[in-house]
Amino acid sequence: MILSVTINPLLERRFYFISITKERGNRATHQELRAGGKGINISRQLNNLNINNHSFIFLGGKNGKLLREVLQQEKIEFTSTPTKSETRDGFVVVNESNNNVTSYFGINSQITFDEVEAFKSKLNKMIMNCEVVVFSGSSPCMLADSIFPYGIEKANKYNKISVCDTYGQHLKNCIESSPTIVHNNITELEKTFNFSLNDEKSKLEYLDSLYKKNIKQVYLTDDENPFYASNFDFHFKIFPPQINKVDSLGSGDSFTAGIIYAWHNNLAFEAGLKIASALGSTNVKYTDTSNVNFNEAQKLIDNIVVNSVGKKIIRIDVTPT
Repeated sequence: MILSVTINPLLERRFYFISITKERGNRATHQELRAGGKGINISRQLNNLNINNHSFIFLGGKNGKLLREVLQQEKIEFTSTPTKSETRDGFVVVNESNNNVTSYFGINSQITFDEVEAFKSKLNKMIMNCEVVVFSGSSPCMLADSIFPYGIEKANKYNKISVCDTYGQHLKNCIESSPTIVHNNITELEKTFNFSLNDEKSKLEYLDSLYKKNIKQVYLTDDENPFYASNFDFHFKIFPPQINKVDSLGSGDSFTAGIIYAWHNNLAFEAGLKIASALGSTNVKYTDTSNVNFNEAQKLIDNIVVNSVGKKIIRIDVTPT
């Protein structure tokens, strides 16, 4: 079972318009509630990949009650820890005339010390019973910053695969805790650490620095641009397919779900890279978040190029003669 951990979930209020003008009185044709947050997006994508998973989240207030109903409607299995603070919400405006999507995110929840400790206590038990644990998305407040590093350390203690896909001030402690796999968007990474990864040399040096911290795989994605990855101390440059972008929200989460799919099915590293890239690239074609059909994504795999950079893997031909 895959456990996804989301400590800053989102109740998404989505409004659809035939067109939007500068005049007052734009009226939506329809609206809907959706479940958001990176870990929840990953769970949704894993459901589409037929991989058993469970989401662990905070829920609080009226928004928390609504989010609970949406998760049940989406058939996303979850466990929650209650909070006194309201679960955050956000607004997504979809202009169907030009497929323009604009997102607005609300105020984060303020999690208390006791709520953090209750979450950690449940998390420890849940990690013991999972195959892979994914720590994904932002942290809502400083008190919650300790949750992901704590979980990564527990995953290491119980010899579980851990995937870290986060950003913000707690990322440094997450990395120091040595997750098995790290996935970061380069823009988020540069903003978090206030450094530049603007050339191949800096990217490869960063990959090496994480390998020295006992992180086995690293993925540095860069939207639709070529990106870099490492498998132990072997480096790769990946050229994703060119897609007409509608909405990139959730593409990184579909990518992460592809990484998990590869681990779950014991696929070779390069094969998993292509699947993850195909899922992320297909996601940008739609306003639906991390809900990619696997068969559609597979059609892109032949258009994805994976090149090794630097040290080469020695492949031995063991075909019987």
